[in-house]
Amino acid sequence: MKVKVAINGYGTIGKRVADAVRLQEDMEVVGVTKTKPDFEARLAVERGYKLYVAIPENVNRFEEAGIEISGTINDLLAECDVVVDCSPGKVGASNKPLYEKAGVKAIFQGGEKKDVAEVSFSTLANYDAAIGKDFVRVVSCNTTGLSRLLATVRRAGNIRKVRATMLRRVVDPKEDKKGLVNGIMPDPVRLPSHHGPDVQTVMPDINIITTAFKVPTTLMHVHAVSIEMPEVNADDVLAILENEPRLMLVSAEEGFTSTARIIEYARELRMRYDLFENVIWKESVAYNDGELFVTQAIHQESIVVPENVDAIRAMFELADKEESIRKTNKSLGIA
Repeated sequence: MKVKVAINGYGTIGKRVADAVRLQEDMEVVGVTKTKPDFEARLAVERGYKLYVAIPENVNRFEEAGIEISGTINDLLAECDVVVDCSPGKVGASNKPLYEKAGVKAIFQGGEKKDVAEVSFSTLANYDAAIGKDFVRVVSCNTTGLSRLLATVRRAGNIRKVRATMLRRVVDPKEDKKGLVNGIMPDPVRLPSHHGPDVQTVMPDINIITTAFKVPTTLMHVHAVSIEMPEVNADDVLAILENEPRLMLVSAEEGFTSTARIIEYARELRMRYDLFENVIWKESVAYNDGELFVTQAIHQESIVVPENVDAIRAMFELADKEESIRKTNKSLGIA
């Protein structure tokens, strides 16, 4: 019996989650939604997804555009067991009453506040917390990247304090209505940033302070992380990082000198140049005077995709943590 999954919002994250769910042997995509009849709506139909209209009042627009639809969001909710809400930030919370009324489980993304769900989720850090839950929030790309790293690093010893600075891409590559052309923007100006408290929704015992800056790039985020912990050997930490499939270690000596080079490699590796893994520079991993230093790059368009798949398995108790990770990694080509 496969879990029937609906994707509400076939955009940057939604189309990637839909493709990932389609690869799972214990799940199926029963439909996706769009608010307007754009090229992504046409592509969804061409790729074999049943398309539903997220705003019922817009049905006529789809019909006039000649795009085949199977109904509205209300019809889709009658067909699914769980909906993965990939709508723009803050919209997911307004959709929650629809899901409650339909009696379906729901997964929200990191653009929503933590109170929208019973648990904030990151696979490596707290998979078991989502077991059997009805509403789960997969945390944002930056929080996912930090949570994965910290959950892995603390296999080497206790974490006393974390300080992280994030250089954030200003918009996703497809955006053309906003951006930062020539400047660096503290985001926020008032410190610290919200990312530390968001990590604590997943790992409440972590003492973490974060700062963030927007920079004029669309490719990836970069994190410079300092972790206070008892004496460890940097080579031992490297071995732990290398053995975690959801972390990809690269070296500047091999040409990975920037995020541009990482993305160029990803273009050869995967469809849509998706990198589901944290990308860590080997040379950045060092231990000095009680602090472990790590620099990592995060592909904001795809890093949360494995977490959405794992969250479905946890909510429906389809697999334990290790089995879900194994299945998801194998299906997505995470080595």
